Amino acid sequence: MSEVEALEARIRDLPPQDFASLREWFHEFENECWDQQIASDFKSGKFNKLIEKARTEFAQGKAREL
Repeated sequence: MSEVEALEARIRDLPPQDFASLREWFHEFENECWDQQIASDFKSGKFNKLIEKARTEFAQGKAREL
């Protein structure tokens, strides 16, 4: 049995309150991972072309402030 399969089995056996706590923790953990990935991508310049395109479209009147 793989580690993931073992975790799945243990999760299935959790009492409802513990499962709810795990679900909430995992949701927060997943959001933190996503935030870190976005920050890393931003620092590396992956969004530069999109930012420049948005600024150009805004300057041309093709977009507006929200």
